[in-house]
Amino acid sequence: MEWIRSGEDLFVRIDPDEEIHTSLQKLADEVGFDAAAITSGIGRTRDNLYGYMDDEGVYQRRPLDPPSELVSLSGNIARTQDGKPFTHIHCCWSDDHNDVHAGHMFQSTVHVVAEIHIRIMKNAIMTRCPAVDLELLVLKFS
Repeated sequence: MEWIRSGEDLFVRIDPDEEIHTSLQKLADEVGFDAAAITSGIGRTRDNLYGYMDDEGVYQRRPLDPPSELVSLSGNIARTQDGKPFTHIHCCWSDDHNDVHAGHMFQSTVHVVAEIHIRIMKNAIMTRCPAVDLELLVLKFS
């Protein structure tokens, strides 16, 4: 992974075999921010695990293992109550048949490259806290 900063904007290149969540969490610690918006991302990934939250508040997961085009990525980076970086990302992939797969991204390994834009929110503190009856950490603001 390499990145460049311009003011509160970061542009990140994540390289083959690096996992996106892990890379962005490492970046949050390296740069030292508590809140950021992930505004865009493109590339090609593999070993994707994505899904949605059902009506009972439980995530349903689906694999998308073959390399696929990462068409769109967005989300945010906050901290958990114990101070660890937490990434919440939604994605849209296109497989090699141009069939679209979209939803909450649980994991995604870069196959060729991922290029991601992040906007640091330097005057904000966002904390992820457990939600009642949901498999979700709710975003709280300070």
